[in-house]
Amino acid sequence: MPKVLFLTTSHSYNDDRIFYHQAKALRDNGYEVKICSLYAGYKGFIDGIQIESFAVLEESIETKMETFSKVCDTFHPDCIICSEPLAVVAVKKFVKEHRISCIYDVTEWYPSMSMLQNYRFPVKIFQGIKFTLIQLYAGFLSTHFIFGETTKKFPLAYFFGFKKQMILPYYPASVYINESIKELTPGSITLCYTGQISKDKGIENFFKAVDLLRQKVPALHIRILIIGSVQESDEFYFSSLLKSYSFDDIEIRKPTSFETFTEAFAEADLCFDLREINFENNHSLPIKLFYFMGAGKPVIYSDLKGIREHMGELSFGSLVDPHHAEAISDIIVNYIRNPELYRSHTLNARKEFTENYNWELIKDNFVDFVKKSMDQ
Repeated sequence: MPKVLFLTTSHSYNDDRIFYHQAKALRDNGYEVKICSLYAGYKGFIDGIQIESFAVLEESIETKMETFSKVCDTFHPDCIICSEPLAVVAVKKFVKEHRISCIYDVTEWYPSMSMLQNYRFPVKIFQGIKFTLIQLYAGFLSTHFIFGETTKKFPLAYFFGFKKQMILPYYPASVYINESIKELTPGSITLCYTGQISKDKGIENFFKAVDLLRQKVPALHIRILIIGSVQESDEFYFSSLLKSYSFDDIEIRKPTSFETFTEAFAEADLCFDLREINFENNHSLPIKLFYFMGAGKPVIYSDLKGIREHMGELSFGSLVDPHHAEAISDIIVNYIRNPELYRSHTLNARKEFTENYNWELIKDNFVDFVKKSMDQ
């Protein structure tokens, strides 16, 4: 039985992409699968997948690399799938000695803005260069690449174009989607924001659009549903926004488990993601989009390059300038005044998911890619 080992520093062992999709797909095809994360401690088996994870995220680089190395030595995998450069570097000796494949699954922009935010100019520039060189070194050591989206291919796919690679989007499996197609209730609407509650992710842009909506349609009952968490650094910012806008009907829920995510926003009429269009966000393909789509929710999203390159125009919503609150509020008003348009977008969302954007459509390609990497 071939063995596949997943290594990740910053993702949890039960990460939706790694555990619920990739690992389970390999398990179902007869592979022995193990996940090692440095995010939280856990040892045991979950759904037939071995977990050996450690809470050493704040430890030294040497400790992290040694942890990964020991796991490799005990599990002795035939293929290693790494989510970050550190994992690739940590197993370079094992990969070389045992002549196995090392797949670098690139899902995050590296270096990310969060990695550089605590550095001041000009140190930030030097740190950015250092992290970029580490990324290139990981690309050099890897034998294969998986890219979560086309906009994440730079620079590795261009420096190492001779290496086998595939695009593996973040499509969810149908089993994790709770379909909740709705019809608009006259005189009322529920608007939903999910994810990290911060300026970068667009909470203020969302509030500005909702505020304009209530000014345009004062008789409309607007319910705001927020599902997410606030980092300590954003708590004062968010509390100030809440006080400033003073919405009448607003509910803030803690993040839910992956399996119940689509159930958590089932009562929403419209789902939003109005994140800032900076370099990093612009090159992302937000995972939540496919969950909204699967649930049958029309969406209003920032006009990101990552979305346009992958999907083009949306048949179930709008791509907008997140700062143009006037236009965003007009889109909502248009839905309220044209319930048939809203209905068509709910059906389009569900149709797009079932026909083009679910895990079942790409799962076999992933398994085949891993198999071929071990056969070479």
